Amino acid sequence: MARRKRFGEILIEAGVLNEKTLQAALQKQKGTGKHLGQVLEEHGIITERDISVVLARQFGLQTVRDVAKHSFPKQVLGLIEKDFALNKLVFPLRLVQKRLTVAMVNPLDMDTIDALSFNTGMAITPCITTRVEILAAVNKHYLGQEEAKTVGGGSWSVLVVDEQELTRATAVAALRKEGFFVMETDDGAEAVRLAMQRLPHVIVTDTLATRVAGKELFHSLQSSAATRKIPVIGMSSKGTPEEEARVLDLGYADYMAKPINQLRLQARVRRILRTVYNNQLPTSNPAN
Repeated sequence: MARRKRFGEILIEAGVLNEKTLQAALQKQKGTGKHLGQVLEEHGIITERDISVVLARQFGLQTVRDVAKHSFPKQVLGLIEKDFALNKLVFPLRLVQKRLTVAMVNPLDMDTIDALSFNTGMAITPCITTRVEILAAVNKHYLGQEEAKTVGGGSWSVLVVDEQELTRATAVAALRKEGFFVMETDDGAEAVRLAMQRLPHVIVTDTLATRVAGKELFHSLQSSAATRKIPVIGMSSKGTPEEEARVLDLGYADYMAKPINQLRLQARVRRILRTVYNNQLPTSNPAN
């Protein structure tokens, strides 16, 4: 039986990286417990799309793109619940007899495949795509976000992170008035998970609160290739020039003192969407 080629070997054959870069990445991988693809992505060497193509070649699977642009019968969509699709990054594509074809980010996630098979009573055929593709499809076909008011067309998404319920509710209400798709949490670890899975276009977060742990949150976002280019607006109850300078020097895209003003927040987010994305909704991960 022929030996299955290693992930790095396929990357070299595909011309994605050279031997020297591969060996450097393997050294960085040692002792981290991370997959090679994750290490390469975190250091900006390859993109999610590169990984999906390589995995497809390695395991003889198909890739799928532009999922959100297609239509799907309610019968097919109903086989996977919205929350499961978001949490596991899967999307139902096609049902033929008792076999369900599913778009996935990680086709090696056998626990998810087994859960899908158990929940649906179907045999599962995985196809490979990216997180961006899955999230766009879920937003459109499960959440109905394709008609949201946007800057430049499409669905702009914002993640609001603050442990103060009143501040968070004020920010969420202001942004939803603008037609943005808004996610919210009062916990820093949950914010990192949401940012990695949902890839919001803008993050609005408290910089000081203990549960949010603003400094650690921002560091986590900056340390991952998947999230480091997402613009972050910092909010702080310390409305001083020194605090504003500290936040901006750390690399935040903008700063707002609390209590926040809804009109000001709306304007700041609109400005970032214009300046960072040039009024064009990106079709790929902001990190790419």
